[in-house]
Amino acid sequence: QVQVQESGGGLVQTGGSLRLSCAASGRTFNEYAVGWFRQAPGKGREFVAAINSAGSTRYADFVKGRFVISRDNAEKTVYLEMNSLKPEDTAVYYCAARRYWYAVTTDYDYWGQGTQVTVSS
Repeated sequence: QVQVQESGGGLVQTGGSLRLSCAASGRTFNEYAVGWFRQAPGKGREFVAAINSAGSTRYADFVKGRFVISRDNAEKTVYLEMNSLKPEDTAVYYCAARRYWYAVTTDYDYWGQGTQVTVSS
């Protein structure tokens, strides 16, 4: 079993950067894929990026070239580096974990509480 917790959200101006962290507990973290999702007010939860246990990555089209997902298995942490932020990136960002392969749907077993990202114009 794995527990995940996000951190690193905050307020940033348009064009700025933030790095989100997803810290995990559990002895077999390296066997888990981790996905990042976001949810803006009044909207559904949408896929942002994911990384599987072998390090392969997947991005939503709207973040390609701006966001980078990475993992440090020794630290049991997955990072989401967000650059060139736009006001439309404003949302609560969640990380989630599932065994081995990522999914671009919300079909994950373990979720964090979320961290707020606000991009001012």
